[in-house]
Amino acid sequence: MARIAIIGGGSIGEALLAGLLRAGRQVKDLVVSEKDQERAKYLSEKYSVLVTSVADAAENASFVIVAVKPSDVGPVIDEIADAAAHAESDSAEQVFVTVAAGVTTDYFEAKLPAGAPVVRVMPNAPVVVGGGVSALAPGRFATAEQLKEVASIFDAVGGVLTVAESQLDAVTALSGSGPAYFFYVVEALIDAGVAAGLSRSVATDLVAQTMAGSAAMLLERIDAVRAAEDTGLGSAIDTTAAQLRATVTSPGGTTAAGLRELEKHAVRAALADAVDAAKQRSAQLGITSG
Repeated sequence: MARIAIIGGGSIGEALLAGLLRAGRQVKDLVVSEKDQERAKYLSEKYSVLVTSVADAAENASFVIVAVKPSDVGPVIDEIADAAAHAESDSAEQVFVTVAAGVTTDYFEAKLPAGAPVVRVMPNAPVVVGGGVSALAPGRFATAEQLKEVASIFDAVGGVLTVAESQLDAVTALSGSGPAYFFYVVEALIDAGVAAGLSRSVATDLVAQTMAGSAAMLLERIDAVRAAEDTGLGSAIDTTAAQLRATVTSPGGTTAAGLRELEKHAVRAALADAVDAAKQRSAQLGITSG
């Protein structure tokens, strides 16, 4: 099986390592580079994985995943490029994957040997529990088969979808920052439950389980409509969040009263503004050239 090098042993790097092992990848096919010695020791002992230098990790890997902070990308990619330049000419083509926020495929392509296939990935925080979502954007030289192989890697830590790189700022604003919006709403609902007379423990359990169950309902409907679309019956199934909201809202009932207050306070508009602000900030922080 293809060897995978993970450059960076932070939360995302460790999540990938753990997810790949859970998915059945052999530890001999995985290698990690982590500059922090304590962190390197921890990863080596917990996962029995080889932890080595950037150059050694990248040299014989089929997939090189750069999972470092954006500020560390420059020196790391220089080491990777040097290792790639000295690779044997008859070795299989390496695929370079970046999860560094804001760093474009153009940047990597300019630093790496000419024609190097690059795939940019935007995962979100829930990948650390195997329940995240990762958006993949291929660079100019990545093939469909290489993109499929990268998708299979990130499938180990959650859902995977493909978008144009021009959409990644929007992805960052929605799913990258999305967990914080989610926790903000959860926090507000818990506080509201306490104000309504519940203990904080009970309110927390109620909100967390309600959110988890509601997400499960939506995902189940999405899966159902996609399956039905194959038989031409997809249009007969209600799948959207708006339709699900309607099914749990009785005319003149408690839910309708609560929803009126959310509309009165423009919660929908506030969320739209939050996503737009995050998208603009993502674009400002982008690293686009060498």
